[in-house]
Amino acid sequence: MPSSPVSDAVASRIDAFLARMRSAGGEYGPDAVLFLDAAAATLAGGKRLRARFCHAGWSAAAGSPDGSEALWALCAALEIFQSAALVHDDLIDNSDTRRGRPASHRALQAAHRDAGWHGDAEAFGRSSAVLLGDLLVAWSDDVLEDALLGHPHAAAVRAEYARMRRDVTVGQMLDIAEESAWSVSDPGTLLERALRVASLKSARYSVVEPILLGATLAGADAGLLASLRDFGHPVGMAFQLRDDMLGVFGDPALTGKPAGDDLREGKRTALIAMAREELPDADRARLDAALGDRSLSDQAISELQELIRGTGAVERMERMISGFTDDAERTLANPGIADDAAEALRALGAAAITRTA
Repeated sequence: MPSSPVSDAVASRIDAFLARMRSAGGEYGPDAVLFLDAAAATLAGGKRLRARFCHAGWSAAAGSPDGSEALWALCAALEIFQSAALVHDDLIDNSDTRRGRPASHRALQAAHRDAGWHGDAEAFGRSSAVLLGDLLVAWSDDVLEDALLGHPHAAAVRAEYARMRRDVTVGQMLDIAEESAWSVSDPGTLLERALRVASLKSARYSVVEPILLGATLAGADAGLLASLRDFGHPVGMAFQLRDDMLGVFGDPALTGKPAGDDLREGKRTALIAMAREELPDADRARLDAALGDRSLSDQAISELQELIRGTGAVERMERMISGFTDDAERTLANPGIADDAAEALRALGAAAITRTA
């Protein structure tokens, strides 16, 4: 991601925090270096999307883009929590790569093997990744509490942060459940169920809560918070629907993941729900049987992509994304959102929705 004032500010706070953790890590012994290095590796790169939305929320409430030290620490806490979520997400999905590099559990597996340690390297990688995600959650809390020490809006920010953590955890569980529960669910409810997962797991977590956290830290009143929520949710939904499209049709050179990865992982997204509605029985059964098959060849992925395209689901998804984008745009006409803040939110929303990675 190109350098920006937000990404630079977040990177400097994360680097300072990591230096503190490493300096205090001597008491853990030499084997812990592997663990701390793995945690640090998860924090490199990324779009810093949540930090950017948090800054936009702050700017809308503060009336200025100039951030405070507390804001940058809050942004860093969000990015550390995001790393925790990705570590656990890759573990749950059994993903091999993240951002074009080995996923954390695969990197830890390789480290075990390269060190010549005894036992099952794969089991070590998976077990260590569970703990790695937990460590990153703890680090996120550490940075958050540093940000809020003595802050007048600390209680309100903590409450919003807690809501974010609850929502994304429940959303992740519903995402997992849907990979099994779809088979006994009313077919007419599958799109609704997929959109509920999108709202909890992504829309609120990736867009709404970061905006509200920044605005709350700046002391936003209830009216502005409501307007920002009304903007953030449709942007977040469009963001996740775009992610669903990239998970099936994305370019691996841009996404850092294999083509059609969501198909191999068996993701029951809105795209899949829409495609199933239009498929004849035999093709629907074929799609259902293929989803979640880790051994799918590139040719099989290509055939499934064409099957989905032929249903019109891609066009329907694009119309839904456009609808959410229009909903978000209408909220920016609210007189409670200053013109410069509205423009910043509009540009950030567009970047999130139209991305190719």
